[in-house]
Amino acid sequence: MLAVKVYNTLTRKKEEFKPLVPGQISMYVCGPTVYNYIHIGNARSAIAFDTIRRYFEYKGYKVKYVSNFTDVDDKMINEAHAEGTTVPKLAEKFIDAFLADTTALNIEPATLHPRATHEIKVIIKFVQTLIDKGYAYEADGDVYYRARKFKHYGELSDQNIEQLEEGASEHINDEEQNRKEDPIDFALWKAQKEPDEIAWDSPWGKGRPGWHIECSVMSTKYLGKTIDIHGGGQDLEFPHHENEIAQSEAETGQKFVNYWLHNGFVTVGKDQEKMSKSLHNFVTVHDILKEVDPQVLRFFMASVQYRRQINYSEENLKQATTILDRFKNTLTNINYRLTDDTASEESAELAQAIDKTEQKFVAAMDDDFNVQNALTAIYDLLPIINANANAEKADKKNLQRFADKLTAWLLVFGVDTNKLCLQSTGSNDDEIEKLVKQRDEARANKDWATSDKLRDQLKEIGVTIQDTPQGTRWTRD
Repeated sequence: MLAVKVYNTLTRKKEEFKPLVPGQISMYVCGPTVYNYIHIGNARSAIAFDTIRRYFEYKGYKVKYVSNFTDVDDKMINEAHAEGTTVPKLAEKFIDAFLADTTALNIEPATLHPRATHEIKVIIKFVQTLIDKGYAYEADGDVYYRARKFKHYGELSDQNIEQLEEGASEHINDEEQNRKEDPIDFALWKAQKEPDEIAWDSPWGKGRPGWHIECSVMSTKYLGKTIDIHGGGQDLEFPHHENEIAQSEAETGQKFVNYWLHNGFVTVGKDQEKMSKSLHNFVTVHDILKEVDPQVLRFFMASVQYRRQINYSEENLKQATTILDRFKNTLTNINYRLTDDTASEESAELAQAIDKTEQKFVAAMDDDFNVQNALTAIYDLLPIINANANAEKADKKNLQRFADKLTAWLLVFGVDTNKLCLQSTGSNDDEIEKLVKQRDEARANKDWATSDKLRDQLKEIGVTIQDTPQGTRWTRD
């Protein structure tokens, strides 16, 4: 198995990927806080790491993929209060919505989708261990982590303690500062603020987990003390992932993650402003899928290398549609030619071209999942494939081989060619076939006026005619 190289955020360089267990990969990706529908910035992360997961599976790895749901935090509590519901009911609503949206985008289900509220006992035990080791302390029902005690704090996000202290001082109020030993300390457990606020009993009083602790607990519980890959958006490098490292390594005494991977942002508009809920410029996947084909949105998001920024625009969606249509048309050409009764003739040149494209595809994807170069390699082969499919004697064996490989390649990007090439049947199929046959007879008799009239008639009912050396083909628009 050829080596894959990945860009490790922690070391800020590409490294050869070597899993802890040969042939197996443990992978944790931070999931959504389920207080609203996911926007395409959230979807970008889910799609990026689903594409990475799919490529590892294409290479023959067995991937254990864990992605959490944050189902309790300040945003959840505030939104539940605004909607007049409970935090658990709000979570159920938007977990169901997340699963529906990601299914539409052909994102593989995670091996596990743990939830913070289902892990309270384990979280409390984890926090107590950090207190016992001197890495955490209780203050008026809250529990904070002593960030300065962890000697590697700031390495993932490439920040020093002085920078972090200055930034922290600007973002905490006096009341919280009085409880903390140090401005850069962060919450592991938060005391209940109001009597009706969701909370659990703990050694420090009623309260709930802080944001960061849940991912440390769930990743180590379900994947082990050291995991191969941890992924998420660039905005999670600090403080979330930085804090995960500090918590996890202090608790286990072992290296937490071997490879940190972070996807780029989604931007919108001419100014390419970052999309986020906090900036109120987000578009939800729930709304987009009412107007955009899920396969187009999925392909658009997957066709940009995961670390690069994506600009969401109607123009870029149209470009993705055009490329998908080209793949679809090529597969349609192949499938049509494979079913005719013309002779087949093997082509060494075609076989070599397919082999070379496969080599380019793998080389590109092995290089930190360079999807753009991989897609270019496939796209450049299409004219050769189509020329052979339209030749007097096509190489049907290698056309079938290419169709099988293209199906596997596109599936890495989450595109299902069975759905892509699905030709729906209709109640007027017999009528269409009758008109096509009449047009063929008119052409055979060189009655071009009748032929054109029948073509126009077919066009009026949404049918496109294509004349090929192997006969007439028709497709619905």
